[in-house]
Amino acid sequence: MKKLLTVENLTLVGIVLGILVGVYLPEFALSFKVVGDIFLKLLKMIVIPLIFASIFVAIANLASVDELKDLGLKAFLYYFSTTALAVLTGLVVVNLFPFSFSNVELASEAPKVSKFTFEDFLNNLIPENIFKSFAEGKAIHVILFATFFAVAVLYIKQTKRELIVRFFDGVNDSLLKMAKWIIALSPVGVFALIAYVVADKGLGTILSLWQYVVVVLIGLFWHFTVNLGLIAYIFGKVNPIQYFKQVREALLIAFSTCSSSATLPVSIEVAQEKAKIPKKVAGFVLPLGATVNMDGTALYESVAAIFVAKLYGIDLSITDQILIFITATLAAVGAASIPSAGLITMTLVFSTVGIPLEGIALIIAVDRFLDMFRTATNVWGDLVGAKVISRFIR
Repeated sequence: MKKLLTVENLTLVGIVLGILVGVYLPEFALSFKVVGDIFLKLLKMIVIPLIFASIFVAIANLASVDELKDLGLKAFLYYFSTTALAVLTGLVVVNLFPFSFSNVELASEAPKVSKFTFEDFLNNLIPENIFKSFAEGKAIHVILFATFFAVAVLYIKQTKRELIVRFFDGVNDSLLKMAKWIIALSPVGVFALIAYVVADKGLGTILSLWQYVVVVLIGLFWHFTVNLGLIAYIFGKVNPIQYFKQVREALLIAFSTCSSSATLPVSIEVAQEKAKIPKKVAGFVLPLGATVNMDGTALYESVAAIFVAKLYGIDLSITDQILIFITATLAAVGAASIPSAGLITMTLVFSTVGIPLEGIALIIAVDRFLDMFRTATNVWGDLVGAKVISRFIR
């Protein structure tokens, strides 16, 4: 009985009950939203300090800068490759699906979504004030600062380096202990979040765009099970089903919170404790992946671009679709790991091939619903990456 009442199983029950309550008791579900908000804030509360501490400790404990290069290059190669594979999967699925648009109305106004350019991304890559970045939760800034700081520590005297590393190693362990306490609240927090989403959005909006929803879900399912599953099996030398069972708690949290960052404490905990991934790998690869590895988001953006183009009767050439492939792959790296950030980077993908931005208004209604699935895919990609990279580090 005790084995059945694990946090993972209770969280899964919370998801099912949340859907049922959201459908049949929507008023109660809406009023219960505050519980989900508190749970989400508790997770986000420790994310930024945990990113800093885990990245710093992972790098500072390396033998040399050469080892950091080895780990970093393998991480970026994996992230870029899987993101490109996700976009390719999305393009194949959306081109093969037989769409019918008789019941879909075109949007007349574009939503208020800020345009995103690579110039904006590059200009905002380096922090002006790291304390401001900490306060605003800018993960990429924290990662860069932690990396530079840790590399600098590798070059100071051994006695001083050991003192600094031991301090932040203790901070990292303390934050992970806090994460365990927060994780224990997962069943209730997940129930509240799911119930609210279902009650707020309703099933009607999802059904009205069922073709788009189905295509995105097919693409995500294929990438999640086949692409990443084969990568885990071939390169990670692990049974993907067995590995999924070990880390499923992180995936359930990702599904309910729609945030890779909020899921990070859980991802690190299950990777180290249950999947037995070395601390230096999990501490570096997972925080980096939560910020730059967005397989689900990239796939979703490529599907959205083709879907809206078909809806407006725009005939995209092979060249256009190659541009979508390149842009969606690169834009996913710039997507912040917060809910619905994909809508911002989607403006870049649409603008590249001349798709009306008004089309984004069509898919906003189901964005939160699909966000749950693509965030789970993002986090699964991070965890598979950690397992694969742990096999190939020197």
